[in-house]
Amino acid sequence: MNVKILALALAGTTLSLSACATDGYGGYGYSSVGWGTPYAYDGYYDGFYGPIYDGYWGRDNYFYYRNRDGDRRFRRADRNHFMRQAPMGQNRYQPMRGQFRPQQGMHMPQFGGGRGGPGSHRGHR
Repeated sequence: MNVKILALALAGTTLSLSACATDGYGGYGYSSVGWGTPYAYDGYYDGFYGPIYDGYWGRDNYFYYRNRDGDRRFRRADRNHFMRQAPMGQNRYQPMRGQFRPQQGMHMPQFGGGRGGPGSHRGHR
């Protein structure tokens, strides 16, 4: 009987610890935005990569984007193609506004979870 109690206790401990797993890209599967919560991104884009599906501003101030909904991995764009503010004298940049919902299992390097807040250069604007 003591063996059964010990086995149940060990199983419960293992399950509770597995809820703390991390993918190494910030947080433990949750953030101030949370999985499935809309994350807004605004900026200016020159169209170099073609149409983008969605994206986010990383903690490193690079823009990470996906070309289509089925992409599970975000690509880091060059700083010259995505800007947070309209560049002076450049008419090739168009405003972009959008949002996406982070999903578990997505590869999202430098994702800050929107912790930067409005006007910040971390997270979303």
